[in-house]
Amino acid sequence: MKVLILGPKARYEAYMPEFVAQLPFETAYCSLDQSPQQAARENADAQILFTDPIVDVTGELMDLMPGLKLIQSEGVAYNRIDLEAARARNIFVCNNKGCNAASVAEHTVMLMLMALRHGITGHNALRAGRQREMKEAVMASNSPELGLSTVGLVGLGDIGTATARLLAPFGCKMYYYTAHRRLPQVEEELNVEYLPLEELVSRCDIVSLHCAVTPETTHMVDKALLDKFKPGAILVNTSRGLLVDSLAVRQALIDGRLGAIAMDVFEPEPTPADHPLVDLPLEVADRAIYSPHLGGNTGGSFHRAHTNMWTSAQLVLEGKRPNFIVNGL
Repeated sequence: MKVLILGPKARYEAYMPEFVAQLPFETAYCSLDQSPQQAARENADAQILFTDPIVDVTGELMDLMPGLKLIQSEGVAYNRIDLEAARARNIFVCNNKGCNAASVAEHTVMLMLMALRHGITGHNALRAGRQREMKEAVMASNSPELGLSTVGLVGLGDIGTATARLLAPFGCKMYYYTAHRRLPQVEEELNVEYLPLEELVSRCDIVSLHCAVTPETTHMVDKALLDKFKPGAILVNTSRGLLVDSLAVRQALIDGRLGAIAMDVFEPEPTPADHPLVDLPLEVADRAIYSPHLGGNTGGSFHRAHTNMWTSAQLVLEGKRPNFIVNGL
């Protein structure tokens, strides 16, 4: 059975589970700077497609591989895969649910702390020989600490839940919002309280996004919602760039409605230097913290993801249903 892989060969080889060597798989690779369409034409007999979450997998691409049985995202996200087209062609679409939850939760808390505790500005001040000035300014600023902050988690799936668990020892007051409220015992276990979205953002010092991209969540953080944020709140996004209206967030930062942003994800990616959330006026640039979509990029995440991917491939090989089907087949 042929597996076409839209992703770097070196990464797949580094994380390939040992059991794969015993299975009758033939692999073909297409790097991210090559054409997926050309790779599909050259591997029309592929029955399994592994794809990086940033690659568009359209119905037209599927039609170039008429025997396709499984499309497997290398990550948790699958919004770039046409789910209906795959369903119409009886192709399973699967993701790696939960594989990066611990990693992204760690990264989320790191970004919160960097925003609160002057991680970038303090580093730069010391390197510029301004340690004393920076320290005096912070001491006079009533700088908050994480344990005394109110945190709102927008989304309480695997990553939101892992983030809540990491935050609990800090002593934060935590609220959450999801489309479907969790059971009381779950709320009690995680020490979180449910609030409607608009009320959550109006109360919280830190708002952290943990949603999948859907038609309902695309640009959910728009001007109308930002106008309801608690003045000076910090917006953290380790989910997907499409959850925010970048121009509206930029303006809220400039106007002071947002105290800071801490972003691991952007739309588009790769992110250009003139992106509206990157190319900021000098007077607010220090209130933005960035990381280049590193939240899920740990060895643990990739080992878990690739083990699941090849397990699903093995299940398809054996005529069984793969893990974590997301297109309703």
